[in-house]
Amino acid sequence: MSRFIGALDQGTTSTRFIVFDRQGKIVAVAQKEHRQIYPKPGQVEHDPLEIWRNTEAVTADALAKAGITAGDLVAVGITNQRETTLLWDAKTGQPLHNALVWQDTRVDHLVAFYAKDGGQDRFRAKTGLPLASYFSGLKLKWLLDHVDGARAKAEAGDALFGTIDAWLLWNLTGLHATDVTNASRTQLMDLATLDWDEGMLAAFDIPRACLPRIRSSSEVYGTAKGVLAGVPIAGILGDQQAALVGQTCFAPGEAKNTYGTGCFLLMNTGRTPVPSTCGLVTTVGYQFGDAPAHYALEGSIAITGALVQWLRDNLGLIRSSEEIEPLARSVEDNGDVYFVPAFSGLYAPYWKESARGVVAGLTRFAGRGHLARAALEATAYQTRDVIDAMAKDSGIAISELRADGGMVVNELLMQFQADLLNVPVVRPQVIETTALGAAYAAGLATGYWRDQADLKRNWGRDRTWAPAMAADRRDRLYASWQKAVRRAFDWID
Repeated sequence: MSRFIGALDQGTTSTRFIVFDRQGKIVAVAQKEHRQIYPKPGQVEHDPLEIWRNTEAVTADALAKAGITAGDLVAVGITNQRETTLLWDAKTGQPLHNALVWQDTRVDHLVAFYAKDGGQDRFRAKTGLPLASYFSGLKLKWLLDHVDGARAKAEAGDALFGTIDAWLLWNLTGLHATDVTNASRTQLMDLATLDWDEGMLAAFDIPRACLPRIRSSSEVYGTAKGVLAGVPIAGILGDQQAALVGQTCFAPGEAKNTYGTGCFLLMNTGRTPVPSTCGLVTTVGYQFGDAPAHYALEGSIAITGALVQWLRDNLGLIRSSEEIEPLARSVEDNGDVYFVPAFSGLYAPYWKESARGVVAGLTRFAGRGHLARAALEATAYQTRDVIDAMAKDSGIAISELRADGGMVVNELLMQFQADLLNVPVVRPQVIETTALGAAYAAGLATGYWRDQADLKRNWGRDRTWAPAMAADRRDRLYASWQKAVRRAFDWID
């Protein structure tokens, strides 16, 4: 019997293949970065063919590292950077254009156009999403309107739309499909019916013929060819929903935050979508086979770990990302310095496209350590913004926050996060929860794991940070942060 499960984790900066065992432990991992393409300010693209080549390479490499063949895998799950949008030729498989990355803001003018009639929330009741450059639907409209021949091909079904999960599934199996979590990020799907909405397609002028079929997050979609020949592809989850599953947040009120390039905080709200009036988005959390979908409230923060990279690459404040914590620890506090990293606007809960980055509170006293500490603390402050909005929307105050992603190794940040939220922050034993969630989805579909109770038994705590800050100091710091955020608003007229 096959002993392992595979996860293909296609992220914003790299592609990974991870082999897991039945206990959810990592057996082998391979990773390869891809280029970030910046044609113009505000535009971010990826080469889909490079991503596919890297996918094949890391898959073969991980299997070799594990000393196994594809036949030793019971199934593979896919997780992916969400909202990143591409069109490809159905006959040749060639992309019609580079993929437009979720960070790309070239559709800002379309956001403004649609918001003129009904405001930014005109489609929220149906799709759960505000009008924003973030989501896939307007990116697809831009491709159809600006790439020569794209619209005619799409109307004939000769050009196929997909987010990265659909592109990988098509290359692996020849099937054109996506799952409910990725579809819920397009602003083209009705949250109630879990199907493409004709009114949204008409509003954005999207031909249905180019859209993938929407499937559940956990089922056997098809059998792979190539390096994974014969292996069922049996799970698909957008990366943040995959982390929700990997953290086994299966009960309403359970929440996780993924600390990466950006931060993505999701709270399970159960089988009923909870509308947001506080700047969050309502999204599909997961759907396992024929079972009802579970929904989530989500707060997306654009710039967190990317701010540390900016300090390294643009300012030369540090030589490596690992240096940020000791530099921040070299001072007792932030010196009343606040860093609002609104490099491409502010996402949840503000949704201010016109905001831009601000450093507030500078004096001659402030030094490198204060800037480093302010940059780290910005992640925790933005997370607090989202947690407060979630409590207002859901009526649920979280009892703990499960944390994953690359920044959770930063103990100064994790302690400050616990202090600022006044709840424990928990790091699991396996922090690769995004890939693990995709593996869990594939394993549930194929009987590798019996049920959700099996998955919960795999989850374990590695470290818990308990809050230790006095309430008056916490309130004072957060009030100063909110003052700095307001300074960032409406920088662009």
